[in-house]
Amino acid sequence: MRLLGLCPNNSFAAPLLSFISNSHYRHCPRLFPVSRVYNRFCVSGGKGLVLAAQFGYKSDSQSDFQRKDLMAGEKEIPGTNKTPYPPIEPYSTGLLKVSDLHTIYWEQSGNPAGHPVVFLHGGPGGGTAPGNRRFFDPDFYRIILFDQRGAGKSTPHACLENNTTWDLIADIEKLREHLKIPEWQVFGGSWGSTLALAYSQTHPEKVTGLVLRGIFLLRKKEIDWFYEGGAAAIYPDAWETFRDLIPESERGCFVDAYCKRLNSSDMETQYAAARAWTKWEMMTAHLLPNEENIKRGEDDKFSLAFARIENHYFVHKGFFPSDSFLLDNIDKIRHINAVIVQGRYDVCCPMMSAWDLHKAWPEAELKIIPDAGHSANEPGVAAELVAANEKLKNILQKNGP
Repeated sequence: MRLLGLCPNNSFAAPLLSFISNSHYRHCPRLFPVSRVYNRFCVSGGKGLVLAAQFGYKSDSQSDFQRKDLMAGEKEIPGTNKTPYPPIEPYSTGLLKVSDLHTIYWEQSGNPAGHPVVFLHGGPGGGTAPGNRRFFDPDFYRIILFDQRGAGKSTPHACLENNTTWDLIADIEKLREHLKIPEWQVFGGSWGSTLALAYSQTHPEKVTGLVLRGIFLLRKKEIDWFYEGGAAAIYPDAWETFRDLIPESERGCFVDAYCKRLNSSDMETQYAAARAWTKWEMMTAHLLPNEENIKRGEDDKFSLAFARIENHYFVHKGFFPSDSFLLDNIDKIRHINAVIVQGRYDVCCPMMSAWDLHKAWPEAELKIIPDAGHSANEPGVAAELVAANEKLKNILQKNGP
């Protein structure tokens, strides 16, 4: 057993440590997993006890349990089923060659014998991050993360060749087969929700449940809202930087104008366009400004993949045969247990899309967060994502193997 913590009040800490360390829990660690200890004894406000006990999982360093390393903007939320779990590290990682050109990075964390769940990151082009593991109970879930083609640690970096929605769906299946997983839960936010819907509609028999956040159906009106002036009504200051990179003569379609620059033969032109494109999204992704997130737009490597791949998919309308393709195929997944989590004030993926999805698929539970924007790391959104996974976990436990 490993105990990590901060406590200014030793008289309070002692009985807690004694309670956790008693013989019953010491010899039966599965009865008192890390998440339960962490949630039960976290105190809000940053001045109380921050304590975690760990049994059998490899964790990050002690500083990862301190408040400064919690998700951006996160607060401890009362209740054992809504607080993001403590940071953990993968127990296995690898590279999978999915085509003659592309190799994708993958990792597994949590319980090797647990129920598999695959995390589909946003963008496209955003890549995964360690914090993505924290939405899932590591005692119950076998957590699989991977970087989609051209993103994160996958290679070639920022590559657009043979990079379509249907290629990614094929990659997900190749990864599932490589890891010898018969079926799994699917979790995706923003573009990840798009890909999760497309994958599930293509392979419904492989999906045990869906958690979707910040719904993006990749329709023309959604692209136009964010990139052609709609969101500018809310963020006119941030919009000016995005707009001003493009000459007035080319402002009839910003997506096309950026496409030209993101595919320029001059790398500095590509980088400048990538920084402007990425910063626009990062400045609008949170209800309240998040400086750490905004700074990602200054990272040329991240921005290049993020902007090039996003723009590539948007120019090609997601590679879908029709604008309403995902809504038209809801019947294929209507039977799957699903939760939709949506920030009321999401500017990147406005709530109209989550609402349209809910109207087409009333069997899926819709959770609207009244004080949140787009980011999964906003407190209310993160809480409901954890709760959604808890709901699906309970269904799986009730139904049995």
